[in-house]
Amino acid sequence: MEFVEYIKSPRIEKVLLKRRHGTKVEGTLCVTGHHLIFSSRTQHEEELFLLHSAVESIEKKILSGEQAILTICCKNFDLVKLEFSNTEEALNVASSIEDLSVIDDSSLKYPFFYRHLQSLSEEDGWDMFSTDIEFSMMCTSTQNWRISHVNRDYKTCPSYPSSVIVPATVTDEDIKASAQFRQGGRFPVLSYFHKPTGVAVLRSGQPVLGLGNRRCKDDEKLINAALKEKKKGIIVDTRSQAATINSRSKGGGIEPESNYPQWKRVNHNIEKYSALNDSIAKLVEGALDHHLSMNSWLSKLESSGWLDHVQAVLSSAHFVATCVDKQGVPVLVHGDAGYDATLQVTSLVQVILEPNCRTVKGFQGLIDREWLRAGYPFATRCIKVGVSPIRYKGQGPCFLLFLECVWQIYQQFPCSFQFNDKFLQFLYQHSYYSQFGTFLCNNEFERAAIKLKKKTISLWSFINQREVIAPMLNSMYEMNVSAIWPSVSSQSLSLWSGLFLKWQKSHRNGDFFWEEVRRIQNNNKELKHKAVSLRKEFAQLQASLFGR
Repeated sequence: MEFVEYIKSPRIEKVLLKRRHGTKVEGTLCVTGHHLIFSSRTQHEEELFLLHSAVESIEKKILSGEQAILTICCKNFDLVKLEFSNTEEALNVASSIEDLSVIDDSSLKYPFFYRHLQSLSEEDGWDMFSTDIEFSMMCTSTQNWRISHVNRDYKTCPSYPSSVIVPATVTDEDIKASAQFRQGGRFPVLSYFHKPTGVAVLRSGQPVLGLGNRRCKDDEKLINAALKEKKKGIIVDTRSQAATINSRSKGGGIEPESNYPQWKRVNHNIEKYSALNDSIAKLVEGALDHHLSMNSWLSKLESSGWLDHVQAVLSSAHFVATCVDKQGVPVLVHGDAGYDATLQVTSLVQVILEPNCRTVKGFQGLIDREWLRAGYPFATRCIKVGVSPIRYKGQGPCFLLFLECVWQIYQQFPCSFQFNDKFLQFLYQHSYYSQFGTFLCNNEFERAAIKLKKKTISLWSFINQREVIAPMLNSMYEMNVSAIWPSVSSQSLSLWSGLFLKWQKSHRNGDFFWEEVRRIQNNNKELKHKAVSLRKEFAQLQASLFGR
């Protein structure tokens, strides 16, 4: 594919740019293979350098005569207006952006063309995390788990990584048989091992029983190997009971009690990814309308159901964490394919229970193993946020919902996270559009096929630079080695205003508040250091006096 095929009007003069809260500026608009560029020769501060992949939707308005206006809604919920004196040129630009923003071929996307001009972090982000590192962190205190390379050619499960952690007593042949029994080949694997109680959280796809209610003893052996002696486990199905029954009629469902007597089944009603699109669309529609009355805004927020989705996911994660930490019971989590809600729940369990996952690098590692290597289809799910009236097959803001849930916990425990709200916003942005290759493709197999690690830069290499990560660090952070138990009641949840309302003038003033908090915190640290230094000097003077 040649980019020029999609660019009918590469350069247009005398275009008017109107940014949110700004005035109109005249300049030149250029359309390239990856960017929409606007430059004003007289006012250089009014420039636009927008990735096509950052565009959510374009509204076209034809005025009298030849004039036309394009209103571009970005995936970070910013709005940009462009006014043209020629309707044909405006429509050409809109057509180019719409086509270039949804390129299927990952190797043609911007990360493959981007070159960072400055040196990056000494530690290559592509080498920071692996199954071996994950195993050494979680399983060194037990002999009950091992690393399997049964999927080294990605044939056992195309969406899984080449190596996974499984029970030590299970053979690779057992795993292959289990994969044949699970949707998408997603056999049960270790998601998290909780050292204090010595129990595990597993995740998988649903069992494919077929209409004949077939059985797989190898699958039974695999998940039973995660049980403690004379102990039972819990299977958390992230679907409603009705959805599970409906899936059963199509050959899927849940593990039959007759074949899995040691496992109790519990349903948690988390909506499928497709249901989130309407929810996020209603929410953002209200957030972008600055003329709404208070009653209208609250009505739109409630009718969107977004916070209901947040509550459902947090409640499920809270339940699983309670089973693992307080009851010492292993849990297997799955829905249909073992994407989306499954990964949301297993990830949040670790945020609740594991202090390391609340640090910058620990959270990066969590995303790497529970989302990237676990085969969450970022390319499919994140093609659009869901605000655009055009819907693409498989799109759904599940990763955004996960980040929102983390933000909710952060709000309740503001001193227990090393990172702040800006860090979560940064991850949201780069999961949808980025100059880095980390969130490209749907799984490790696809990334290996296009040699992603060799041809693009890791997001972690960039963000872990001291000057980049500094504004995203939480100045109030104090290491908390305990589990943190968030309230999941409706009264405890609020909208992630830093993301959804960030372009409102009133909200942007909140940055000054946090700057003042950081200043006070830094002064406090300096005073503490000075106090320690003075105590040392005082001790030395005392020793000197007594020495005489």
